[in-house]
Formats: sequence, C-alpha cells, structure tokens
Amino acid sequence: MALSDIDLTQVKYYDLNNEVNIPKDGKIQLDKDQAALKDFIENNVKPNTKQFASVTARYKWLEANDYIEDGFMDKYSDAFIEKLYDYLKQQNFHFHSFMAAYKFYAQYALRTNDKEYYLENYIDRVAMNALYLANGDEELAMILADEIIHQRYQPATPTFLNVGRKRRGEFVSCFAIQPTDNMNTIGRTINSALQLSKIGGGVGINLSNLREAGAPIKKIENAASGVVPVMKLLEDSFSYSNQLGQRQGAGVVYLSVFHPDIIEFLGAKKENADEKIRLKTLSLGVTVPDKFYELVEKDEDMYLFSPYDVERVYGKPFSYVDITEEYDNMVANDEIHKKKVNARDLEDEISKLQQESGYPYIINIDTVNRDNPIDGKIVMSNLCSEIAQVQTSSIVADDQSYETLGTDISCNLGSTNIANMMNTPDFGRSIRAIVRGLTRISDVESLDVVPSIKKGNELSHSIGLGAMGLHGYLAKNHIQYGSPVAVEFTSVYFMLLNYWSLVASNEIAKERHETFHNFEKSKYADGSYFDKYVSKDWGPKSDLVKKLFANIHIPTIDDWKKLKDDVMADGLYNEYRLAVAPNGSTSYINDSTASLTPIINRIEERQEKMIGKIYYPAPYLSNDTMPYYRSAYDMDMRTVIDTYAAAQQHVDQSLSLTLFVRSTMPEGLYEWKNGRTNKMTTRDLNILRHYAYKKGIKSIYYVRTFTDDNDEIGANQCESCVI
Repeated sequence: MALSDIDLTQVKYYDLNNEVNIPKDGKIQLDKDQAALKDFIENNVKPNTKQFASVTARYKWLEANDYIEDGFMDKYSDAFIEKLYDYLKQQNFHFHSFMAAYKFYAQYALRTNDKEYYLENYIDRVAMNALYLANGDEELAMILADEIIHQRYQPATPTFLNVGRKRRGEFVSCFAIQPTDNMNTIGRTINSALQLSKIGGGVGINLSNLREAGAPIKKIENAASGVVPVMKLLEDSFSYSNQLGQRQGAGVVYLSVFHPDIIEFLGAKKENADEKIRLKTLSLGVTVPDKFYELVEKDEDMYLFSPYDVERVYGKPFSYVDITEEYDNMVANDEIHKKKVNARDLEDEISKLQQESGYPYIINIDTVNRDNPIDGKIVMSNLCSEIAQVQTSSIVADDQSYETLGTDISCNLGSTNIANMMNTPDFGRSIRAIVRGLTRISDVESLDVVPSIKKGNELSHSIGLGAMGLHGYLAKNHIQYGSPVAVEFTSVYFMLLNYWSLVASNEIAKERHETFHNFEKSKYADGSYFDKYVSKDWGPKSDLVKKLFANIHIPTIDDWKKLKDDVMADGLYNEYRLAVAPNGSTSYINDSTASLTPIINRIEERQEKMIGKIYYPAPYLSNDTMPYYRSAYDMDMRTVIDTYAAAQQHVDQSLSLTLFVRSTMPEGLYEWKNGRTNKMTTRDLNILRHYAYKKGIKSIYYVRTFTDDNDEIGANQCESCVI
C-alpha cells in the first residue's frame, strides 16, 4: 500500500477528528481526537513507512540514495548513533493530538522521491537534528536529543525540516534588508528580495531612507516618484519569486511615521485604493519614535521631513537620524523641506487601516534603541516584528558592486516549550545546549546571494531563542492568563532564559576566543547591561510562583555579579540571543498553545489544503482547565500587553505581539467605552497602542478583528518566519 492508494472517503481519522467540534451531552468529545490519532497512526503511518533492518542500514540506504547529506554522519561512530537511538526509543514518545501527528507527517517527515512512503518518524527527525546541530560533539548530541524528544526545545521550521537532507531549503527563512536613497541600492534591494524569496524567505525592507514623491533628482524639481512605486516593484518581485509556486513570496516594508509619503504608504493597502497603487500581498510596518506619541498627546501638528534633505544636512541616511532628539532642529532648519499634518489625524489613519486590514505593524523605534545593548542603531524589524538588530547601510556602485558593504539580518530562530521546560531536570543545562544548537546554524549559514546578509551573520552570530505554550501552561496550573501571578511567572521565566543564554554565549566565547564584532563597544563589555540585575532580585515573590519554580535554581544577585564579571572578561559570542516569534505548525506538533498569545478558541479550526477542516483541542483541555481558557477576543488587551511587557524587559530583541479585538466589544471590557458606543473605534486602538508604548512594548504585530459576521480581519498569514 502507498500513500496515494489511501481512499480519503473511507478513512476514519478525519471524521473522528471532526466530531471533536460536535458536542455530545453538552461536552466536548476529546476522546474522538485520541481515536483519530490512533487510527491515523495505524492506517496512514505504519503501513506506509519504509522499514529497515537496523539504524545503520537505514542511514547507509539514505546516503546511497541521495536523501541525506554526505559527511556530517561521519563525525559519529555507528555505535554512538545506535546508542542515541536506543535512548530515544526508551523515552516512549507519542503525539498527544491528531493535529500534532498529521502536521508532522504532512510537513516534516522525509518521504521517498515519489512521495508514496515515509522514510522517517519523529524519532528519526529528532535524531537528525541532534546529530547535525551537535556537529560531532557526542555529549551535546545526547543532550539536544533529550531536549527535542521531550519537546522542551523546538527548532524553527526551516531548521527542523531541512537539517540533514540532501535536497533541502535553507536553515533560516526570515531576513531584513534596506536600500539607501539612490537607484543602485534600490535595484540591489529588489534583486536581494528576489533571491531571498526564492529560497523561502520572508523579507523585511526598510524604505525610510528613500526620498519622497516630488523631491528633486539632480536639481530637477518634482522628479522623484516616492516609495509607493518601489513597494509595487517589491510586491511583484515576491509574487514572481515564489519557491517554484510552492509558497507565496512574503515581504514587509517599513516606513518612518515622519516620512512625507506616510499617508500614501498607508493608503496603498486600503481596499478602495486605485489598482495602480494598491498592495494586495505586501505587508506594511511603521517605525514610530517617541516624538510622535508626544505630539499626539499634545494634539499638535507634526512635520514630515524630506529624507533627501535630512541626509544632506546630517551626512547619514534618514533612518539613522534621531528624530526625537533632532525634531526641533529639523523644524527650524530651512534647508530641510517639510510638510505639516495633524498628529492625531495621522494616528487615526493608522487605526483605520488596522481596523480594515490588520496593518500596519508598529515598531516603537526609540524604545527598541533605548534597550539595545549593542553599538549602532536599529532601524526596522522583520516580517513577524520580533527581530531587532543593528544594521549598517551599504553603498552600491553603478556596476552594482559594493563600494561599501553594510550588514543586514538573517533570523535564526528556535523556541522553548514552557510547559515542558518547567519539568526539565536542569534548566541551565537545557538552555546552554539549545544556545549551542542555534549557534551551529549561525556558524554554517552562508548566503552568498546577498552579501550584506552573509556579512551581518558572520560578524554577529545572532540567534533568537523564544518560547511557546504560555497559555497552555497557565491553564494547566489553573492560573488566569494576564493575572498578576501569570505576569510574574512570565517575568521569572524570561529572566531565566536571559541568564542562561548569557552563560552559554559567554562559554562559547571563552572556548573559541572569539566574540561578536565590536563587543568592546557594547553595554555588555562595560557592564552597564547588568545594572538592573545586580541591583534587584528578579526571582519569584508570590507563594504560587515560588512553588512553580521550586525545583529550578533561581539566579541570585551574586550569580548575576559573577556572570557580569565573566562577560566583561571573556565576552559573548552571540550579538543577539532572544526573540519571541509567532508559532506555526511547530506549536501543533508540540501539542502547545502558540507563542505567548492567548488562545482564540478552545477547539481551534484549521482549514487544510486538499483535506478540509481539522480541529485542534487546546492542550490540557479538560473540565478542570476549561475556565482558564478564555478567548483572546474576550480579554482586555491590556492584560496581554502586560504579559508581553513582563517578558520584554528580559529580551534583547522583540516579541511578536498580536492584538485581538471584536468589532462589537463585550460590555464592561474597557472602562473608556462606558456610556459610549460598544462598536470598536479608532480611539480604542489608539488607546491600546499608547498603553503598549508606555509599558515598554517594542513592536505590535497584527491587529486581528473578529467581526459581527464571524469573520477575522488581519488574520496571521505569515508562514515564512514562524517558528
């Protein structure tokens, strides 16, 4: 029997899974999902998995038939590989939901070239990841295998899917690049977008440096076309370069809120925009300095400044000028062309578009840079808004070679599973191994097609470790999402991630006698980064949170002081370490809630291509946990913001924070709605964005609206850099 021989009209597992969504006697039929899982394994997986006489025979066959890379297996003896497999089999791994097994075998499991038979199960994929990421280190391979099989660690999809395969995609798939204000870098940026999209990348592009529509070119007035035509070129590039039709190319363009084209930029995403300028698939993001919030709160007019003139006056691209610091000087400078708009009117335009489409993402760029421990400036983010790293701009010559090669960003991601990490025998050992696994991907990545990406990675060794499953863990422990105890737990958990990732990066720097580029100019080198940790105990305070962390060592102030001394003496290998991305299919195979977000439904409905609807019960769902699984759409978003802010204070990059609102808001949810319409207005989104800003949130990803006709606007369509 082969996979194509399965009669989908006769199999039971889809029907059984669908019954989960049909209550019986007023109860959710969770047993039907377990029945679907069992039937899927028995009737889909087992009959269609190629069998081998031994582990060694399997690997030799895979190598001989060009299924796995040559070489990396040679770093281990056959005896060790057998030992690793014996250990993995002893762990008795099994999926906990139909969705988990379905997602793994549909998207991750290696198949024969004709797609008819599975060539690996979950243990095989775990082993492949552990062996590849450990790079010949047997002890590390055993630890990583232990972390992944117990689902304490989940490599990002590009890594988990591709490591070890002969015919594979890249190990990373999210990037950030930027042009400066000339045709050469614009052309180079479009080429880079094509190349990165071809390998499956979600690409962030900063357009703030480009001169506005109507700006002079070579002293010819009203010559420049502005950013919107460049946006159209980029959207067409992503549509064209789409991984051989397998996936829609994906990109986001960022623009400063003080750019003169900001109104046209936002307008290009509106449903009623002229077809010549309307953007259907390209995502939009806005970088927002402190000054904008100040002008909005004072209800003042604001000036939008010509990037061309600003660069002439300040001698550096527009994005690298501190607008909050220089605003008054720029207003007073007659050499800088500017136009005036009302700040609150512009804020309302942002909210209107978020209501209509979920865009734009918001990057609080001064908050990002205030918290940035690295020398240089952060000017943008990526497709999912969780990456915040310094970049330097490139200068491209007329022949498209680089006069000055700058540095751009590739996103090298992975995620801890909170519920399982809280059961780890050794939190520190787990994180130290995970950081080494992520660092291995940074070490082997080398994207020659975009030299600035390659250079940035080689200098920074940056990684992005995050977390998934917060809501599930809280519900399992009968804690309401967003409660003071939940917020306290989140802070302690991310403090631990921060501490142990620093320890690991410091150990790697010591071993290799190498730090990231310009470490000596960082806040780590002078010790100032550690001030908040050596002056205050960040451990648990409430009895419940103390109980949750009872078996986990909490770093003391003395521990932080020692770490500070170690880092100042020997440095860090990784320029950036932490970032919280949204979770895609990996949260399903982990039987986890996604990222740090609250659930939307207790029984999630997914529309799968060629299959129809599949239902996913929330992890740990039972009569006991039911009251702790409120939908995000029924929550006060300030509690979600508080949760993300608790994590953000320990994360050197950012977190993908999605806001969930109903077009008709529940009574009493927000006090400012009392006595007013219960319909969502631009004012509601304005208030929430200001609240997030004041809480220290660096970025807001989508705004998702649940409409009165049960539709979702702004639903997350990003598949390129989800974990």
